[in-house]
Amino acid sequence: MYFILLITVLITAVFLVVAAYVIAKLIGPRSYNPVKGEPFECGIPTRGSSWIPVNIGYYLFAILFLMFDIETVFLYPWAVVVKQFGPMALVSIGFFLLVLVFGLAYAWRKGALEWK
Repeated sequence: MYFILLITVLITAVFLVVAAYVIAKLIGPRSYNPVKGEPFECGIPTRGSSWIPVNIGYYLFAILFLMFDIETVFLYPWAVVVKQFGPMALVSIGFFLLVLVFGLAYAWRKGALEWK
């Protein structure tokens, strides 16, 4: 029963994708201008290579931001039900925060929070 449903869904999905592609090719505008293939930013043609190295500090800062953002996501439900679980919940969240503080101290010591 589910196998037939799976095959039907896959066939429908393939049909819809192919139909959308064919319709776009048939009724879409056609412009064969080589200038359209050139990369640009804000209407200004690029000079030199568009591939420039990005400072790794941006990535580290983003990862740290996500880490503490996820911490907030985990802390909110805990704060809602902390009275129901008693002291064991307090110990577990204390351990969770301790691990995060050690992670922050490690990142701080390695210089991940400094902009150079």
